[in-house]
Amino acid sequence: MSFISDTDTLVAFCERQANAKFITVDTEFHRDKTYWPQLCVIQIGGPDEEAAIDALADEIDLTALFDLMQKPDLIKVFHAARQDFEIFYQLTGKLPSPVSDTQISAMVCGFGDSVGYETLVSQLAGQRIDKSMRFTDWKRRPLSQKQLDYALADVTHLRVVYERLSDLLTKNGREDWVSEELAALLNPSIYKFEVKESWRRLKVRNPSPKMLAILREVAAWREEEAQTRDVPRNRILRDDALIELAIQKPRSLKDLQGMRGLHGGQTKGHIAEKILSAISRGLTLKSDQYPKVPKPRGNIPKSGPTTELLKVLLKMKCEKHSVAQKLIASSNDIDELARDDNANIPALKGWRRQIFGNDAIALKQGKIAMTVAGNSIQLVKTN
Repeated sequence: MSFISDTDTLVAFCERQANAKFITVDTEFHRDKTYWPQLCVIQIGGPDEEAAIDALADEIDLTALFDLMQKPDLIKVFHAARQDFEIFYQLTGKLPSPVSDTQISAMVCGFGDSVGYETLVSQLAGQRIDKSMRFTDWKRRPLSQKQLDYALADVTHLRVVYERLSDLLTKNGREDWVSEELAALLNPSIYKFEVKESWRRLKVRNPSPKMLAILREVAAWREEEAQTRDVPRNRILRDDALIELAIQKPRSLKDLQGMRGLHGGQTKGHIAEKILSAISRGLTLKSDQYPKVPKPRGNIPKSGPTTELLKVLLKMKCEKHSVAQKLIASSNDIDELARDDNANIPALKGWRRQIFGNDAIALKQGKIAMTVAGNSIQLVKTN
C-alpha cells in the first residue's frame, strides 16, 4: 500500500501495472462547492499492490495514469463507473478503455437493481466495508491512515468481486449482455453537456413555446456562468428564480428589482445586464426557433391493467433468469409497451426481447396466459 504524490513514483507504479490483465480503479472527489467535480484521490489496485494517488499534489503530473487508462490490452475495472467516467472525460477528453463495471455485471447476474459495492463485497468477498469515512473531507492534507485504508479498500476487494462476477458471466454465457450495457455507458455524448439543453432539467408546468425560448436562453447563460466561475449553478441563480424570469419576462433593471426570488446582486450590475440580455435573446427569436413543448405524460392514455400484467411477467422473467428488473425495462418502458407492440424501448431489442419482450407481446395478444401452479406463476399457450 502506498500514497503517491510525485510524478516519478507515479510513473514507476504505472509501469508495474502495465502488463497486468486488469486493474481496479476508483476515485474520490468533491463537487458540493464547485461546478466541475474536483478530483482529490485516484485509487488503483494491481495484481500485487495498491496505491492511492494524490491528484491535488503540487508536484504531480497525471499523464502516466491517463495513459494507463487508455492501454488497449489492460481492463480497467470500476464499480458504478458513470461519475468516474465523467471525471476522466472532463480532464482528458477521453473515456477509459477497455473497461468493466461490476455494478452492471452484478445486475446481469441477478444481484438486484443498482446493487451497492458493500453488498457485493459482503456476498462475494466475505468482507465488510467501514462506512465511517464515506463523507470525509478528501481535500484535507495529510490524509489520515483511516482515510487511506477506506480508499484502498474500494479497489482491493474489487479485484475479488470482479473475478467472481467474471466467472458467473462465463458460466451463464452473458458476457455479450454486459458488453451491450457498457457500450451505452461509453457513449461520449453522455458526458458532453450542451448548455443550450440545460433547460430540459427544469420542471415547468404548462409552458408556452415562447416561455421555453426565454428559459432556454437564461438557463444557458446560467450554465456558462457557473462553468466559468466553477461554482454550482444554483449559486448563480436558483431554479425557481430562473423559471420565474421566463414567466415574467422582465425588460429593465426596474422590472428585475420588483421580482421575488432575486437578491440584490442579481438585480443590478453586470449580472443583471446578462440576465436581461438573455431574456432579450429569447424574446427576439422567431416562432420556428422556439423549443418544442414536451408532451405531458398525463395526456397519454392509461393502460393500467395491461401495465400491471406486464409488470408481473417482468418480475417472473427476471427471477427465472436471475437478472435485475431495472436492466430489462423501466416503469415508463412498461407503460409504452402496454400501449404499443412496436415501442422503441430496449425491452424489444436484443437479448431483452428474447427473455421478456417476445412473451410480453404474446401475452398482450392473448397467445399466452399466466397461470398459478403451486407457489409459482407459469406461462401457458392459449388456443
